[in-house]
Amino acid sequence: MTKTVEKAAVPGSSRRQLLKLSGAAALLAAAKTALPSGAFAQAAGPEVKGTRLGYIALTDSAPLIIAKEKGLFAKHGLPDMDIAKQASWGATRDNMALGTKANGIDGGHILRPKTHLYTTGKVMQNNQPLPMYTLLNLNEDGQAISVSNEYKDLNVQKDASPLKQAFERKKAAGKELTAAMTFPGGTHDLWIRYWLAAGGIDPDNEIKVIVVPPPQMVANMKVGNMDCFCVGEPWNEQLVNQNIGYSALTTGELWFRHPEKILGMRADWVDANPKATQAILMAVMEAQQWADKMENRQELSEIVGKRQWFNVPVGDINKRLQGDINYGNGREAKGTNLYMKFWGEGGSTSYPWKSLDTWFVTENIRWGKFEPTLDIKALVDKTNRSDLWREAARTLGVAGAPTADSRGVETFFDGVKFDPAAPLDYLKALKIKRIA
Repeated sequence: MTKTVEKAAVPGSSRRQLLKLSGAAALLAAAKTALPSGAFAQAAGPEVKGTRLGYIALTDSAPLIIAKEKGLFAKHGLPDMDIAKQASWGATRDNMALGTKANGIDGGHILRPKTHLYTTGKVMQNNQPLPMYTLLNLNEDGQAISVSNEYKDLNVQKDASPLKQAFERKKAAGKELTAAMTFPGGTHDLWIRYWLAAGGIDPDNEIKVIVVPPPQMVANMKVGNMDCFCVGEPWNEQLVNQNIGYSALTTGELWFRHPEKILGMRADWVDANPKATQAILMAVMEAQQWADKMENRQELSEIVGKRQWFNVPVGDINKRLQGDINYGNGREAKGTNLYMKFWGEGGSTSYPWKSLDTWFVTENIRWGKFEPTLDIKALVDKTNRSDLWREAARTLGVAGAPTADSRGVETFFDGVKFDPAAPLDYLKALKIKRIA
């Protein structure tokens, strides 16, 4: 019966037609055998053609934008990647919770501690945990702490202590003191808190710390809503160019080669799409390599400054990106090493060192975002996917890529050292601290 059905399926077939069919089947089988794991054509590619990643209008989002503009996502089999602007870090959080299935985002350019804050539910609606992964570090350095022109005569720099008496006088006159950052527990919150506390100013009790979206920092300082702020570029440079305030220091002066933003993604999306995750990693890593070359910095500024990305003049982006710092109070430094780093030797900037995550969690313990009893190592191991970075680096043929997970002891501008092997010991050396 079966043979009869097979013959009926090709009525009137000639011997030549049957030979053609048999030959096609043989070629298909040969193709499967010739390529690893039978990976041919569609079967070898990513599980999806793309997804949506969010970004804030900050220079350190550049690798995502460059990967899109230069066709690197498409090169790695993801032609439908959507790099979508977010209004604020709060909006990023809410859209991440939705995911693309609910018209949100599945990952993107985020503040490094957000992976830990989302995963534990600390900043999520109803404290609902949103498991996240840190896939790579987008950049080092390239942020700044800026001060209102109200304090221009103080020439405040790395030492914030000259502001202490000025703040006390202002407070005695019945005026409110305000420091702005971009998200509670995020990098900018931690940088400005560290700087103020090192200068003897308690950020919890002597000044009000508020949240302002990065693109709104300059306008808010212009109308007198803040005394100082910490944000990424290009907003500090724009502040100086508009003569509204000045930069006390770049964050690279606070901690040279400090980690900043990351490519973070929802854990469920990464787990469901391992090939697409590798494709995203490789595209962004190639974009980081391109962005790290000084000869590309002018073009990078022109690309991200476009209306569809930042809508910011190139002159507000390119100088600090090349290491030329006009602090805005008569102090200038040219050709410094304080420019934003994207790749580093062997990808050492891009690599998501677990020891650096350990510092962020520890510093957030300092300011009460996490309990001192938190198992820091367990949280870092759960969220940091350095293994996926190493896999992508091997596929790309990166030479000299990191293989360990610790960068060793870190030193801050005030001489305080952080040993990731004994994270809570670091808290004892700080001038203002929340736990013994």
